[in-house]
Formats: sequence, structure tokens, C-alpha cells
Amino acid sequence: MKKFFNLFALMLFSAIITLSGYKLLFEDEKTIVQKEHHSIPFHHTTFTTNNATVANAIDFTEAAEKTVHSVVHVKNKTLTSAPANIMDLFYGRSRPREVVGFGSGVIISPDGYIVTNNHVIDNASQLEVKLNNNKVFEAELIGSDPKTDIALLKIDADEELPYVPFANSDEIRIGEWVLAVGNPFNLTSTVTAGIVSAKARNLNEFDGNPQSFIQTDAAVNRGNSGGALVNTRGELVGINTAITSQTGSYVGYSFAVPSNITRKVVEDILEFGNVQRAILGVQILNTNTSEAKELGIDQIQGVYVAAVEKGSGAETGGIKKGDIIKKLDHVRVKKFSDLSGYLVTKRPNETIKVTVDRKGKETVIPVTLVKLETYEINPLGLEVKTASKNELEAVGATHGVLVTKPLSREMAQYGLTGIVITSINDQKVKTIEDVQSIIEKRNPNAPIKIAFKNQKGESSTFIFR
Repeated sequence: MKKFFNLFALMLFSAIITLSGYKLLFEDEKTIVQKEHHSIPFHHTTFTTNNATVANAIDFTEAAEKTVHSVVHVKNKTLTSAPANIMDLFYGRSRPREVVGFGSGVIISPDGYIVTNNHVIDNASQLEVKLNNNKVFEAELIGSDPKTDIALLKIDADEELPYVPFANSDEIRIGEWVLAVGNPFNLTSTVTAGIVSAKARNLNEFDGNPQSFIQTDAAVNRGNSGGALVNTRGELVGINTAITSQTGSYVGYSFAVPSNITRKVVEDILEFGNVQRAILGVQILNTNTSEAKELGIDQIQGVYVAAVEKGSGAETGGIKKGDIIKKLDHVRVKKFSDLSGYLVTKRPNETIKVTVDRKGKETVIPVTLVKLETYEINPLGLEVKTASKNELEAVGATHGVLVTKPLSREMAQYGLTGIVITSINDQKVKTIEDVQSIIEKRNPNAPIKIAFKNQKGESSTFIFR
């Protein structure tokens, strides 16, 4: 009996050892495997940025619906003269013919004011506007500004029209979604989407006409010119104006005149009949020049004041040569197009706060802007101002306007800066207002004849065809 109990105890002990070993070797191992399994989790979140995902985040339909009925089709009928056959060409004869161009426009008020590009309506003998509901109206040209490429039209409808409200284009951010609405390839009511790729972009390599565009990758093609660039709330942030392309069609980037510039141009045309331009009164040194590199300012964040014009607001306010302009009011200035783009939105006699870096110390200087007393003769590519008494006496003239600078590389080669133009198309000119009146009333297809005195007082005549 004693042997039985000893054997039973041995068997019981062996069973306990076996069970303990099993739990240690197998059940603990199972726990370890489970932990390793959870150390590499599988989440069911979608990380792709396909159209469906973007659409869930941003709804473009509301902006499109608000805008599409406010964007119009603009037809430009222009009369031009050209040889009709080989005999006309041989004898130098020409016959009038009608050329039709197309573009887009944006209704900005319920009573029918429409913004488009100047190049869409340039030289038009008749303008026609078609709404999204296919109603057609003859349009009146209220005014235009070739420098900003903005024009204002007016149609008379018997009802209030849908329109696009202006947004503050200074507040738009790089990476923000925008929609381009227009009539590419003569197709009405086309909407494309993209993001803001850059701000204050200057496409003009020649400094005669600095620009400040909003750059976007929304698809813009021929016919989109004058159309709307809107944010996702359906507010106007720009007027589509240009593309950069080797083919003439969309390849990735398009450019729009900011809404703040557009709005100011429109208000000036309505109030004054022309654009009131304000200047700060400083000359800027480009940071990519050899002189800038010698001064050690080729990589500054801001614009370097190379000179201050006498009698300007900058001189009166206390801006000095060598200052680096960092900010105008609330707008940061990193390059010249930032500065020029903001000044275009201002009028003469407005006061702005200019933040400058002077020898490492930032100073805020209030500056009252003065009027730009110049006029651009765009068909000639020349900028002129009313000549002072001393400037007239220097060349032996009794009246005339002084050429201040060329507006293109082609005109720069003739060395016309400093000449005094005394007449245009045989009409005497005494002020820039005289020049503007003659240029605006001329036949756009006719040549321009100018009589002038050069810097030596010699009289000459040019005919520009």
C-alpha cells in the first residue's frame, strides 16, 4: 500500500511538471507571437490623393455654380486692311476685311459691367457679349489699361445679372485651390481646377513694365483670356491673362491679374476715365546684377534702394539710398514685383507704411505717394512726360513731351531717351494729355508720325508703321 501511494505521488508530481512546462513553452509563446503581430498594425485609412479623396475634402461645385453664369463669351470684330489677291499685293493695294477674335469676360455688377483683358478687345470695331444662357448683347467699351491688360465693358440688360464678387487677392495663399472659368477654344462655360503656384510673378524680362501675376496650374488655353480665377467660395481672385507655353496651349502654368489690381483699375476708369498711378519715388537695384554682387546684396530678402527721386514721397518721408525695403503696410516685399504689385493698387496722395532695413535695424516710415506724371505710348513702345521749361530750352523747343524711357528692347536700340516730341500726326503736343488724346482717337491701323528734337536740338521726323 505504501508503494502505491509513493507511485501515485510520483505520477502526480510528473503531471504537474508536464503541465507547467506546457504552459511555459506553448502558452507563453502564443502570447509573444500575438504581441509581435500587433507591433505592425494594418490601418484602413486611405492615403492616396485621388480625385475622390480631394472631392471629399473640397467641394468645387458651389464655386462653379456661382461663377459659371457670371462668365461671358466676348467676340471682337476688327476691321483691317490687307491685299485680297496677288494683283493687290503687286500694286500695293489693300482692301478692308473683318477679323473676328474671341475671349472671356467676368460680370462684376448686376447692372452689366464686365471685366476682360485689354488684348481681348484691342482695336475692336464692334464688341459682342454672349451670356451663359445664350443671350447676346452689343457691348460698350468704357475704358482700358494696356499696362495691366484690363478693360471694362458695359452691356444693357433688362434684368439683374449674376456677378462675381471681388476677393482680397493679397490674402490668397500658395497651395490654395482655385478654379479657372472661361471659354477656351470658343467652348462656353468651361471650368478647370488647380492650385496657386506662386504670387507676384513678373513675366516681363524688360523692366519697362513690371508685372505682378498670380501663377496657377489650372488649365488655361486660348479663349480663357479675360475669364475668372476664383477661390472655392466663388470669389474673384484674378483675371486669367496669359500662359507660358512653347506651343501656345496649356502646358502647366497660367497667370492672372490679381483682383486687387483689377478692382483698382476698374474704379479709376469709372471715376477718372483713366488709371491714376502712384509712385514711391525710389530706384531699385536688381539683385542679379554685377553691381549688386559687388555690394553683397545679391541674395537679400527685400529690395535695395539704389536712389531716391527728388521731390518724391520717399524723399519727403526719409527713405535713403542703401535702405532695404522689407514691407509695404502688411505686405512682405521679397522682390521688385511684390513692391510694384502693391503700389499698382494705390492712388496718389495715399499714405503707406514702408518698413526698411537700415544697417541691420528695421524702421517704419510713413510715405505719401505722388502721382506718376507719365504716359505710355504703347503703339510706339515709349514712355513720355510733360517736359519742363528747362528741358524744352535745353533742346531749343517751345513745347513738347520728353521721352523718359523705352518700353521694349526693340525701341531701346534707337536711343530715343531724352528726345522731345513736338507733334504726333502733325498735331502739336504740349502735355501728356495731348498725347493720350491723339493716340486714343487715331485709326489703329494707320501709321504714327512723330516730329521731335534730339538732345543736340536737331529736328527729325519718324514714321512708325
